[in-house]
Amino acid sequence: MSENTTRQGVAGHGAFFQDTNLKAEEAEAATAWVRSHVDRRTVDLGERMDDIREHMWELEKEGEIIVHRITDDHKPIEVETLFGWKKRIPTNQLWHHKSCGQCGNIPGYPTSLMWFMNKFGIDYLDETDQTSCTAWNYHGSGIGNVESLAAVFLRNFHQAYVSGKQHGFENGHFYPLVHCGTSFGNYKEIRKYLIESAELREKVKKILGKLGRLVDGKIVIPEEVVHYSEWLHVMRNRIASELQTIDMSNIRVTVHAACHYYKMVHEDAVYDNTVLGGNRTAVGTSVAQALGAQVIDYSTWYDCCGFGFRHIISEREFTRSFTMNRKIKVAREEAKADVMIGIDTGCITTMDKNQWIGKAHDMNYSVPIIADVQLAALACGADPFKIVQLQWHASPCEDLVEKMGISWDKAKADFQEYLKQVEAGNVEYLYNPELATNQHINMKTGS
Repeated sequence: MSENTTRQGVAGHGAFFQDTNLKAEEAEAATAWVRSHVDRRTVDLGERMDDIREHMWELEKEGEIIVHRITDDHKPIEVETLFGWKKRIPTNQLWHHKSCGQCGNIPGYPTSLMWFMNKFGIDYLDETDQTSCTAWNYHGSGIGNVESLAAVFLRNFHQAYVSGKQHGFENGHFYPLVHCGTSFGNYKEIRKYLIESAELREKVKKILGKLGRLVDGKIVIPEEVVHYSEWLHVMRNRIASELQTIDMSNIRVTVHAACHYYKMVHEDAVYDNTVLGGNRTAVGTSVAQALGAQVIDYSTWYDCCGFGFRHIISEREFTRSFTMNRKIKVAREEAKADVMIGIDTGCITTMDKNQWIGKAHDMNYSVPIIADVQLAALACGADPFKIVQLQWHASPCEDLVEKMGISWDKAKADFQEYLKQVEAGNVEYLYNPELATNQHINMKTGS
């Protein structure tokens, strides 16, 4: 073992973790974005920003790349971003780019989303041929580089582009829908770098060529990078009018918007004049609003959840202190919230899993933390355990469920009975595993 691996760095990590010795003003500049108020009141909307999509179309005309286009078959709905630019959100023929953190920590997050798609009869593919975006590693440790991130981005989106072939469709049939806010922000950054840098494109083409991930010798870049919360945003009125079964007017909802959604490549975040006056990003809030819940503002709305990647590894107590003091305590004291909804894996994990630590410091504040899609599924009659899977949450959800008129005890008893059926081999699937793996075996599917 080398000296470099045995020596101690910052917070007990290896020697490569060293104090940056930034000056005070440099440290402030490096962290200011965490507290930034990115909205229509604070951003100079008169200054012309570069729309990277314009250069993307030029590269396609020059034969440099292939753009995975959103077609009429994807049934897109047009929205506006921060600068009033148009963005098309596909609602059909979707390829699920799942989140490692959701599948590992918050499984009711993706199942609620797919439950909605089943209810609406949406054509989608939830296949197994996908990797993590690796952005967690990049932001959390600094181990990684732009080339590796770009190669993973292009590899996954190539798979989305060609995924329909094994089911008898043409390339581009399924369009990628990204579940995770970290992946979403990372992919938007990487797409920008790829379009701006011929050198980066050349480097990753060599990698993708070895993997067989080029189409006619070209890399495939999506027309839009689309987050699941944007799909939920454009579907919110259908959800409320066609599927909602529970009156939400007595539920006090606070919202946490993920930094990686609206502060990172902020020009791509969705804004809507009917939501918060069009000043703050619309996703998340718009769903609660459409369901008829009371959306309650609070003073630290713009703050990071405290996750921060690096310090949740190196300085976990900072993360816990931040999320308790700046988010949970404020939501409980100021907003008297029944629930806080989020739109990102890391945010929900941080605020959901760390509330218990407050008790050690006599900070006995607790708020249910779930995703916007989970709250919407509950409002539409989804099973709290089988579909929304609230049993995976560390924050207490019983009072919220009861206030919505759902019996927690009955739902729990029904779920325990269901588990006995599963143990006996009577397995029910939300999605047909045969489609996911392309293996022709007899499976029972359910909705």
